[in-house]
Amino acid sequence: MESLELAKTIAKALDDKKGDSIEVLYVENLTTLADYFVLASGNSTTQVRALADEVEETVEKLGLGLPRREGRGGDSWILLDVGSVVVHVFTKESREYYQLEKLWGDAPIVSVEEVEE
Repeated sequence: MESLELAKTIAKALDDKKGDSIEVLYVENLTTLADYFVLASGNSTTQVRALADEVEETVEKLGLGLPRREGRGGDSWILLDVGSVVVHVFTKESREYYQLEKLWGDAPIVSVEEVEE
C-alpha cells in the first residue's frame, strides 16, 4: 500500500471513530521520519486511547502488523509509527500546546475532501 493511500485510510478510520480536526501533512520532503503525518484530536484521554486503538486495528487488518506506539502513560498524546506514516493523536489541550501544524508549517496539507473519498 502506498503511503498516501495508507494515510487516507488511517484518517478515514479516525473520522469514523469521531476524531476531531483530522489533518494529513505531507512531510516527505521535510524529514526522513515519514512521508505523511496524520494528526487528530480527541475530547478526552479515553477517546485518545480509543482513536489510537482504532488506528492499530486498521493497520493490523491491512496486514501491516502493529505499529510502534509511544505515549501510553499520560494518554494526552499518543504517537503511532506505521513506517511511512506517523499518527499523532492528542487531547485538544496537548495539540494546542505542541502545535505540530505550526512546527511543520512548510508541510503541504492533504485536503479533508481527499481524505473522505
